Amino acid sequence: MIAVSQQPRAAPVVQRDYVSFSAISTYQQCPLRYYFRYIEGLEEPFVSASLALGGAVHSAVEFHLNELMAGKSPPDHDTLLDVFWDEWKSRAETAEIRFGKKDDLDSIAKTADRIIAAFRDSDIARPTGNIIGVEEELRSQLIPGMPDILGRVDLIAESDQALTITDLKTARTRWSAEQAERSGEQLMLYAALAKDLVPGKPIRLEFAVVTKAAKPNVDTLPVTFNQKRVDRTMSVMQRVWQSIHEGHFYPSPSPMSCPSCPFRSPCDAWSG
Repeated sequence: MIAVSQQPRAAPVVQRDYVSFSAISTYQQCPLRYYFRYIEGLEEPFVSASLALGGAVHSAVEFHLNELMAGKSPPDHDTLLDVFWDEWKSRAETAEIRFGKKDDLDSIAKTADRIIAAFRDSDIARPTGNIIGVEEELRSQLIPGMPDILGRVDLIAESDQALTITDLKTARTRWSAEQAERSGEQLMLYAALAKDLVPGKPIRLEFAVVTKAAKPNVDTLPVTFNQKRVDRTMSVMQRVWQSIHEGHFYPSPSPMSCPSCPFRSPCDAWSG
């Protein structure tokens, strides 16, 4: 392993035999951040409270859906809050949780309580059809010359009409239908990975968007599958992967991303 103050080697050895959409997105956001996370494997010394909140909400929803898939009754409010806080504490043991200017542990607790209540009242808490996968890993070599594409799907449910793939998001504000459609590339890749699960059955794609607000909403927003967009996404991923293997790592300064980046110190030490 080289020191972070030195320039990354020209042809890094990538240890994984798969690649995810989120990893490719990380490279597109900042190639040097990709290097620190996926090549050097640096630990993230801190995480924002907003991200920690989203991860803990995901854990509570995952627990709820797993209970339903096992044929059990829906967990009550307090049980889901316990799952939320277990995940929050687990995250706090591995990295510092940094609060925003308007956040503290009390405000997080109130937000979590409201989100859990909104989720339990939402349609996504009672999926149509049979749940056949929760946080399901799907992988396939979709793109020639690349490792397997790996996707972790929040929810897969089968009904008589279709196989429905749902991706859970947490957001500060409500999404519009147009925003859901614009953000659909990852869901469309999931559809390509899931096409052989139930051959011949149509696949429906949707986001379940939970707003982290004073009055949380849980909106289910459909996404239209478009093969041309899938082909374009795979072409982009192929070119990004080529850049990774050619060792093109450099910082991409951003007033939006840099202040919350956990790799600011090694980035500042990187000599170029």
